[in-house]
Amino acid sequence: MGYMKFQDQLIYRYELLNSAEKLILINVICFVLPLLLKTIFFLFNIPFTFFSSWFNLTSDWSVFLFQPWTILTYSFLHSGFFHLFWNMYLLFFASRIFLNLLPSKTFFSTYFLGVVIGGFTFLISYSLFPAFINTTPRMVGASAGVMAILVFIATFTPEQQVRLIFFNIKLQYIGLAFVLLDVIQIPYGNAGGHLAHLGGASLGFLYAYRLKQGIDIGLPFDFLLNKISVLFNKKTPLKTVFKNQKSNSKTSEKSNDNSYQKNIDIILDKISDSGYDSLSKEEKEFLFKAGKK
Repeated sequence: MGYMKFQDQLIYRYELLNSAEKLILINVICFVLPLLLKTIFFLFNIPFTFFSSWFNLTSDWSVFLFQPWTILTYSFLHSGFFHLFWNMYLLFFASRIFLNLLPSKTFFSTYFLGVVIGGFTFLISYSLFPAFINTTPRMVGASAGVMAILVFIATFTPEQQVRLIFFNIKLQYIGLAFVLLDVIQIPYGNAGGHLAHLGGASLGFLYAYRLKQGIDIGLPFDFLLNKISVLFNKKTPLKTVFKNQKSNSKTSEKSNDNSYQKNIDIILDKISDSGYDSLSKEEKEFLFKAGKK
């Protein structure tokens, strides 16, 4: 009985988290579990690479073709505590702005497309550039997805300012600074990782740029994410659904939905033209509530 109560408490607390917080929690779990498994593997004298090689992304195409799932699973593993910490800290920061503006499905499409494009950038780079001849490293980390989210918001709301210690800075400059840091660090180690970051950043820029033009490039990816997103969608325990509605009531609801979406589109157009700070308090509250749905 006590165990069931504890389990219900965990499920309830999980449901209270927003989409990004759930993603962060899963990344933390995926960091801790291998540490526990590593102890078991050590005790039975089994090389841990036997386990990790099934989830890390390799730059060797002949291996990758037999492990295609690694184009996603690599993003849930991290090389150390600080690798995980900084990725999740940056994801938390960027997601707070992202989810105030756009729905969870756009967040997940951007993140996982960033992971996939970053992974393929890594693979192609090690086949293309002479500097990487005769090297077949493996890659882990969520950085490509995180960069996609960060550059997305820096492109979508470039004029919005955030506080950095003693001064305010526009998001477009933060996004640009992170991209330039990755470019200049390529010759100094972890070249494949930095190139993957740039792949994720490119996806984030393209996604936001096209979305501002009214084209959602993530729609084809939504189908693949539908089953995954069920794990993250926030549900309100006390919400009641009434199925027996009259036909005129359904028509009214449809009209309200259209009006609701129209208001969101107007606000997003305003952000695109003048930046997030140009919104009134009421518009910001409306957009915040819409992002939670």
